[in-house]
Parts: sequence; C-alpha cells; structure tokens
Amino acid sequence: NRLDIKNGCILRLTKAPGRCAEDLFKGIQSADAGVRCDSLKELATVSTDVTFAQEFISRDGHLLLVKIVEDSNELVLLRTFDNVIMTHTLTAFMELMDHGIVSWENLSSVFIKKIAGFVNAKPTDASIQQVSLDILENMVLSSNSLFLAVKHEVTMERLIAHLQVGREDVDENVCLLQNIIHSSGSVQDEMAHYLYVLQSVTLNHLEPRMRMPLDCYNPVIILILSFHVHRFSQNNSNPGQDLVRTPPGLLALDTMNYFATRYPDAYSRFVLENSSREDKHECPFARSSIQLTLILCEILRIGEPPSETGSDYHPIFFSQDRLLEELFCGCIQLLNKTWKEMRATQEDFDKVMQVVREQITRTLSSKPTSLELFKNKVNALNYSEILKLRQTERLHQEETLAPPVLELKERLKPELLELIRQQRLNRLCQGTKFRKISSRRRQDKLWYCRLSPNHKMLHYGDVEEDVENPPIEALQEKIPVADIKSLLTGKDCPHMKENKGKQNKEVLDLAFSITYDVEEYSLNFIAPSRTDFCLWTDGLSVLLGREMSSESMRSELEILLSMEIKLRLLDLENVTIPDSAPVIPKPPSNYNFCYDFSQTEQ
Repeated sequence: NRLDIKNGCILRLTKAPGRCAEDLFKGIQSADAGVRCDSLKELATVSTDVTFAQEFISRDGHLLLVKIVEDSNELVLLRTFDNVIMTHTLTAFMELMDHGIVSWENLSSVFIKKIAGFVNAKPTDASIQQVSLDILENMVLSSNSLFLAVKHEVTMERLIAHLQVGREDVDENVCLLQNIIHSSGSVQDEMAHYLYVLQSVTLNHLEPRMRMPLDCYNPVIILILSFHVHRFSQNNSNPGQDLVRTPPGLLALDTMNYFATRYPDAYSRFVLENSSREDKHECPFARSSIQLTLILCEILRIGEPPSETGSDYHPIFFSQDRLLEELFCGCIQLLNKTWKEMRATQEDFDKVMQVVREQITRTLSSKPTSLELFKNKVNALNYSEILKLRQTERLHQEETLAPPVLELKERLKPELLELIRQQRLNRLCQGTKFRKISSRRRQDKLWYCRLSPNHKMLHYGDVEEDVENPPIEALQEKIPVADIKSLLTGKDCPHMKENKGKQNKEVLDLAFSITYDVEEYSLNFIAPSRTDFCLWTDGLSVLLGREMSSESMRSELEILLSMEIKLRLLDLENVTIPDSAPVIPKPPSNYNFCYDFSQTEQ
C-alpha cells in the first residue's frame, strides 16, 4: 500500500484507510485497551515506510514505545491480550529503528533489561521472543557498549536453551532447535549458516588458551603436571617443555586435566596399562595428548573467524556443553586402542597420529548427532578398517595406471565431458538463490538468477526468502549471453576489489562476476556454497565456449570415468592387463593358400 502526506499527516490511501501519525500517537495513549491494540497493530504495519517513520519519530513516538516496554512486567508473557499488545509494540519499534533515524545507543539500561527478560523467560508465545532476539541482535551489531550490556543480560546458556525447545519460530538468530538438529532431514541454508556461526563463535572462546604458552620453568605448573601425568615424552628433564608450543598451548593442559578429573577410572586405566608395557611400546600420554588436542583444534577450526557464507557445522556440537574436552576424552582412549592395534613403538608415533586423525575426520564427516554415536562410530573404525578403506582407494587409483586403461580413459573423456557440460547448463536453467552481503540485516536481501531454456538469456531479480523457484517471468532483469565478455573469480571480482581487506578467504573462494556490454558492466555473485560456485563457473565457462576448470568437474569426471571403465572391464576380472599390446606376428612368406570347397562338396 502506498502512503501519501496531507496537511502534515501521513495517511494510507483509500485501498487501506488508516490513521495519520498524530492519530496513531493518540490511539497508543488511549485508555481503551482495544483501541491501543489496534493502533499498535496499525503502527507495526505502516512503520515500514520511511516517510511515516520520520513523522512519527519527530513526535517522539519511538520514546512512547520505549516507555511501554519499560513499564511492562513479567505478567505480559502470561496474559494473551497483553502478549499481543507487546508483540505489536516491539514489532513497530523494530521497524522504526531499522530506518536508522535514531541511534540504538540512546536506549536505556532498563529497556535492555526488559528486552533481555523476554528472551530469558521460559518459552511461552514465541512471537515476543522472536522480535526481542531481533532487537538484541541489532544492539550487539551497533556498538561495543551495547554488546557488553546484552552479553551481561543474556548468557550463551540461555540461548542454547532456546535451541532445545524444539520450536522453529523462535528466531533464527538463535539458530535452530535441537530436535531439527538431530533429525535426519536437511537444514535450510539460512539455518545452517546460523548454526555454523554459533558453533564457530563458541569454540573460538578457547582460542586464548590455545595461543597461550606454558611457563615451563614454573615449579607449581610442573608439580601439577607431574601429579596428573605418568610420563610426558622424551623431555623427561622438564615435562612442561612439551606445552610451550602454541597451538595448542595451555589448552592441551586443560584437556589432560579434564580427562583426569572427569573420567578418573579411564585415566587410571590408561596410565596403568601403559606402565605395564615395555618402554618402547608405551604410549606417551602427554605427547599424545598435546598432539591430539592440536588435531582437534584443526578439525574444529578453533581460532578461525566465522565466514559470512559458511554453513559447515557439526550437529554433535549442540549436544555437548564442552565439545572439545569430551571429544578429547573419547579420542585419547581411541588413540590408546589404535596404538595397541598397530603394535606401535615410539618411532611409530607420527604414523599412529595420522591414523587417529583419519578416524576422527571420517567419523565427524558422517555428522553424528551425539557423543555416544560418535564414540560408537569412531571405535568401529579400527585400524584394520582404515587399512581396508585405504586399500580400496589405492586400488581405485591403481586400476587407471595400465597404459591400455589410460588410453581407454582418453577415448571416454570427450563423451563424459559433454555429459557434464549438459548437466551444468541444466543446473543454470534451474537457477540459484544468491545472497547480497551487507553490513546489517543480510538475511533480508536475496536475489535469484537462472538461464533461459534456449541458453540465450540470463534472467535475474530480487526475491523473498520463502520463494524457492521463481518463474522466469518474475525476474525482471536480463542479460543476453552474447553480451557476456568475461568471467572473473575471487579477488579479481569488482565487488571483492571494492571491499579489499574486509573479506576473508572463504568469501573470496565463493565470489565470481560476469562482465557484459561494451561499457563493462558487471553482475556480481557470492555463491551459497562451494558446490554452487563450481556449478555456476563451469556453466558460464561452457556458455562462453571455454573449458570447465573447477575441482568439482574434475572429481565428477574421475567418478564417471571410473564407473565406465569398471563396466567395460567386467569381463576381464582377474585377468592381467598387459602394459603393452601383444606383438603382431610377421606376415607369411606368400599368400598362395586357400581352402578348396569343391572337393568337400563332391
């Protein structure tokens, strides 16, 4: 609905008649609760218009909303009518503030506490908590002082508690509910991103300990280490020397202490079991713990800032308050088990750690949803299973080494590459939803791009969050494929050059642009994932008559070649393929020979 200004008032046109800013201001102050509720509801709707917002704020209307919040009490969440009024109040306030006319820093501590109180309350009606979380998010993004104030009022534990409610409508800013995290269904990209950010931010609280080296000459620290650890490695003169290296720094000491105090029986078994072995077969606890902590830090990416487009999270994170420590406790026992299975000695230490890293990585890639499931899977993936997997992968590589097989691969490549090209073009015809990255409210800016069925036009335009596959007719903008001049990726893209120094490597890896027309206009993309990046850059390369070059294309080509070769070599199972073709025999000295059919007939 369009708005119009008449005599200093902002009125909605005849299709949706309403009150002007002054009337709404008076209606909100009405003693009649019904009138007050209707006015706030109307205000929440019309506040999206910037002209109306300026008029209403000029009358200090936003301060009236702040006072309503400050004067509220805990019963507002229990009474249905008051709940509705507060929801409209907060929604209207959020819409007004979103225009940037008034600074967030002008809000009082009482207001912040009230909003935080709505979030901290036991879940009732999710609507108040949802808009309250949205308000708190904007406070945190606006200034450091507000960030500290919100952090003081709303703890991480309280936010995680919302995830465990199992109700999807409690704002995505808290990410996702635990029952969806643990379900087998797929998680939407937006939700997956928030899960990834929460995981990354939470785990990065461990970074200071990871970066802090140990004072190896501190007698108190040495005494603590000696109390907890049976043997530390070859550094027997000063066992703390192993913890000077950063990372993992003091984080390794923390994980060792956690294991010894949280699981004393398992810790004692580890120490006693190794003390009964020969010295050369003993698994060094401290050295193993330090290296294992480092491996877990690398796998969990502790210390790496979250990406604006990342979505790779571990569901197990949401089932544990202390994920790193609990993973360490399970994996240090796995390490001891693998050490025994490999009959390892001190010289085999690096080899054992490589196997343990592979066990952990393969298990986490299966996305276990609980610590118990992780332990079951990782312990089932013993050393012999790792050897079998490696053997299978090695055989897959070795079967392509014979020259005749290599020659067959080269003959098959053109046909399979054409298959991949068609798949890429079909994928571009289906289209993809892209995100416009900005400093705030990034989730509200989405656009869609798709290739026309005749492969002659790229259609694109803005879309809403709930629109999954808009028709071409709904996309207002278009670019003729014939006008596309070049395809740019990474730091060469115009939108990456404009934000030079502000983008991390992951965003750079997902960025691509096309330049078109004689004046070198560009259409800039940030792919939702690395897979989408490969699909689009390959497809655009095909449209431009260039070779596809993505890692996804190479991987798919290898898979298709492997499948095709296996099918063609089925009849040659257990038959050795020679490296070279058999020698062709010399021709006969003469060709004066034939078979006389006439004699046979007689």
